[in-house]
Amino acid sequence: MRTWHEIRRFPLAVRLLLVNQLGVNTGFYLLIPYLATHLTENLGLSAAVVGIVLGVRNLSQQGLFIIGGSASDRLGARGVIIAGCALRTLGFALFALGDGLAVLLAASVLSGLAGALFNPAVRAYLAQEAGERKAEAFALFNVFATTGALIGPLLGSALLLVGFRTSALTAAGIFAVLTVAQALVLPARKVEPSGGGVLGDWREVLGNRAFVAFALAMVGMFTLENQLYLLLPDGAREATGWDGAAGIVFLVGTVANLALQLRITKRLKSRGNRARWIAVGLAVMGLAFLPPAFAAGVVPVLVSALLLYLGIMIASPFVMELIPRFGRPELTGTYFGIFYVVSGVAAALGNTAVGWAMDTGESGGHTWLPWVCCALFGLASAGGVAWLYRRGALPVHTDPVRERSSA
Repeated sequence: MRTWHEIRRFPLAVRLLLVNQLGVNTGFYLLIPYLATHLTENLGLSAAVVGIVLGVRNLSQQGLFIIGGSASDRLGARGVIIAGCALRTLGFALFALGDGLAVLLAASVLSGLAGALFNPAVRAYLAQEAGERKAEAFALFNVFATTGALIGPLLGSALLLVGFRTSALTAAGIFAVLTVAQALVLPARKVEPSGGGVLGDWREVLGNRAFVAFALAMVGMFTLENQLYLLLPDGAREATGWDGAAGIVFLVGTVANLALQLRITKRLKSRGNRARWIAVGLAVMGLAFLPPAFAAGVVPVLVSALLLYLGIMIASPFVMELIPRFGRPELTGTYFGIFYVVSGVAAALGNTAVGWAMDTGESGGHTWLPWVCCALFGLASAGGVAWLYRRGALPVHTDPVRERSSA
């Protein structure tokens, strides 16, 4: 009830964006986790070709976040969000209807480009509409995103009993509904010119050394979040011998998120500096990986998952709240876009290190190695944020003028 009451206090645009994120994650996780299996078992593609198809989708998204962010600032976040959802509809429909490599690559590019468009645009729009309540808005955003990430795989596994094409068309249908809903309901907002060209905007943001340092410091957060889909499910399966054990990890996180996210954010917002809580959250995320490093069984893995979600709940809303404060309001989308490019590339390198630790640990009998590796990532990121805060590099103080212009 408290969460529902908090949602109703936000304007219609924010409420629609929350529902949009629920639908985005439901549609995405309904399809993507099962795509590799479809490509290999149903279409008979080699592992190398499957890797290319999946890599193209990921590269199209991670590499083009900067385009989505700039488009949001230049053209307006509303139109970019709608365009992104429409492209995701087309991309997922192609996955359902196409068997040839050219069609599959086109579907991958469109699906990745769609995410590159609407991800920074949604966050920029949310930050502008939420005004002084950015942290609460992004806390609710996490709740809806986590819920969608649980519903999606469950729905996808049920639809796969009918067939992959049914699953893909359902995912495309979800994005089609989101596209129409936003076109009809999401209010348009006047676009304030940034005063320069796109390249000038990029130079301004990349020239903000404190912002770039902060984005790099977030490598731990993004690397460890990705372990919800790699190391933790693998640990749950190893501990139980049951492939479905991975679902328990997401269930633990969703229940914790629904029960605690908003309470944690509201409590911490009134107690101390936001940067301190970001560092604390990152440290908790790192420490979350120690129980499975020193104890076997499913209980340490679930404790790890719970602590990881807790760390995300502490840090993530304040990270999203902080990003727009690094620069001018007219460049909010660009800041979000470049943040995701920088941290995404860094996290990809981090995931490579975790994958190496998993392989090395398994072959050498050092099963603790990937867990300790993840712990070090989290603690290093926490230390990086704490160092930036001590140097006064983080925009931790509220700017009343900016808040009024964003409301």
